[in-house]
Amino acid sequence: MTLTELLDTLDPDAPLARRHLWLMDALRWVRGEAEDPQASVGRVRQLLATVREDPAWLNRWHRWWARFLQTVDLTPLLADFGFAPRTAFLSELGHRLRRKLLPGTPETSDITDLFGLLLPSRFDVRWLQALDTRTLEELRQVLLSDTPATPDPQVPTHWQATLLDALVFCVGQVSATGFASEIRGRMSHEERARRAFHALPVQVEAVRRSALRHGARSGQVRHEVNKLRRQLDVCRVAAQSVYAHLDEHGVSVGIVFRLRQLAERILRIQQLLDCMLADQPDRATAALLADLALLGQDNRSIRALVAHSSGLTAAKVAERSAETGEHYITRNAAEYRQMLGMAAGGGAVLGLTTWAKFGVIALSLSAFWAGFAAGLNYALSFVLIQLLHFTVATKQPAVTAPAMVAKLRNIHETGAVRRFVDEVAHLLRSQVAAILGNVGLVVPVVVLISIALLQATGAPMIGADQAAHVVDSLHLLGPSALFAAFTGVLLFASSIIAGWVENWFVYYRLDSAIRYNPRFTRALGAQRAARWAKFFRDNISGLAANISLGFMLGLVPAFAQFFGLGLDIRHVTLAAGQLAAAAVTLGSAALVDPGFWWAVAGVVAIGPLNLVVSFYLAFRLALKAQNINDVNRSLIHLALRRRLRSHPLGFFLPPRTEVAPPAEDVSDIEAAWTADSRRDAMDEASRRWAEAYLARTADGSALADDPWERGIASPNAAAPGTTEVPATGGTSARQTDPSTP
Repeated sequence: MTLTELLDTLDPDAPLARRHLWLMDALRWVRGEAEDPQASVGRVRQLLATVREDPAWLNRWHRWWARFLQTVDLTPLLADFGFAPRTAFLSELGHRLRRKLLPGTPETSDITDLFGLLLPSRFDVRWLQALDTRTLEELRQVLLSDTPATPDPQVPTHWQATLLDALVFCVGQVSATGFASEIRGRMSHEERARRAFHALPVQVEAVRRSALRHGARSGQVRHEVNKLRRQLDVCRVAAQSVYAHLDEHGVSVGIVFRLRQLAERILRIQQLLDCMLADQPDRATAALLADLALLGQDNRSIRALVAHSSGLTAAKVAERSAETGEHYITRNAAEYRQMLGMAAGGGAVLGLTTWAKFGVIALSLSAFWAGFAAGLNYALSFVLIQLLHFTVATKQPAVTAPAMVAKLRNIHETGAVRRFVDEVAHLLRSQVAAILGNVGLVVPVVVLISIALLQATGAPMIGADQAAHVVDSLHLLGPSALFAAFTGVLLFASSIIAGWVENWFVYYRLDSAIRYNPRFTRALGAQRAARWAKFFRDNISGLAANISLGFMLGLVPAFAQFFGLGLDIRHVTLAAGQLAAAAVTLGSAALVDPGFWWAVAGVVAIGPLNLVVSFYLAFRLALKAQNINDVNRSLIHLALRRRLRSHPLGFFLPPRTEVAPPAEDVSDIEAAWTADSRRDAMDEASRRWAEAYLARTADGSALADDPWERGIASPNAAAPGTTEVPATGGTSARQTDPSTP
């Protein structure tokens, strides 16, 4: 559509839908190819230059704009757009799903629905931000000069009155959230005593009265606005105290969702105040519209809703896993030997589990009941291992990875990167010990059971056909590698389930209920109820992980078979036990069978795949929970590669002496660590620098002589767009300025 055709179709007397469709066409014309924001700005100037010379069209436009303001209230756009119409997480999730699946209509007077149709893409944010002051001033003078207003400069304009109404609505929502019982009851005692949210309605009413009496930009209004801003800061601090309660007593996604909405509404109030008092109101209005357009894009995203609302829960799940994982990390030779013993005990129990599994197979149950019986067998075995204080190697990475990443909390301290690399070495040594202990005992236990059965009954644990099937299924070149990686996903999933269950247990204070509820104390007695409460509080995470993992290992293949997927599980300890049973059945012929040795190689590959996949997924979750950005992750990988080159055996064997070997120099990595914790928020210049930095230092070579690298190497030099932030321990951390282009 050409500009002339667009201008000719403007009809202020058209039906509501047609009028709004014209505005959508006009904004589509401004976007053009949606490639260059400056091209869109040029189109706006072309539009203004054309209509300025056509008084008849301007008259029609002013009539159109007056009808638009009469039928569409702009206040909800400023006060409510971008916020959930419902305060519950699941309700908002359903609302976003409906918006994604159901088309919108321009036949509406609801500006929050219409706004998404008018500015539907992220390019709209770019061209709105690109509008210069002169163009904005001309836009107001040419198109909005006939906006209803009063000649008295002390009386707020139509736009200022709309801002005041939106301000009142926003403050009302903030007060309502602060008064909600689930929020108020979780504030600290000191913050409840301050009654921060009680004063908000009074403060905003004082701003409104001053604006109506003295003008929206008068000194009296600025004084009242400053008081309102201070009160908002008090409310923000009060709301933040709720997180301390959640941290101690368990996290609720619903409460985190409401707190996030509260924080964003406080920011919106600050934006409205800035827009009302700005020295350049045209620029402030364009910036506000750009922010609203960006918010509209984000609020269509279901992924963003889940990520933001579950972020604190993910952090708490990772933290609770970290508390458990600390027990599975060995740091010296004595702990290494202790881990070998614990893993050997776990291998012995899993030898009995292997026998029971073949017994379940012999029952020839239907797919579901066979999977259920196998899952019950695994779950009982894992719980027994937990109660006996033994360990299963492949279950460790999902809980030890968060414990390792917890060391990154104080990464800005001198020596923190080196300590983190030490922790990685300790962790990998622990996994090696656990695998050796598990496999080292599951094989002889299965062999002894099979020989005992052969002597007692004349038949080994499994028949010849089943033994051949076991050998074939574990072949290195078969699907075992894929199944082993999938088993790693299940291992990670069990740790997530464990964290969620423990968080749920703590959130609802079930340990206190078991200890003090009259029904429990009458049935168990006070002392036994107290012991039960302590037992479940100490072991609920492990029980949830073991039971969920056991049933997933048994039932997931059954459900996959229902859909014809042919998916199976490959657990290194169980696979080693099955291959040992097959070897007893096949006898000495197995030792000269190439297929058997291919199966042995398959078992050797299963262990690392189990560990790597589960560890990687848990590591990623823990990094996200600690807000470690992409640039810093690359620096971590660089430090690990340096340690692997300098002390490779330290990742597999414990030190022979208590004196640690000399550590490699990572001072340049610590200096390059950025304080910006926002993932994917680095500006492009910082990203380019980081990629070049890592490429040049991957081989340990010296930094090249360019200003970016000199700025990193020297605490006194800063790269463009950054400021030096003092870090603990005397080093400097780089803080990226998000406003730098």
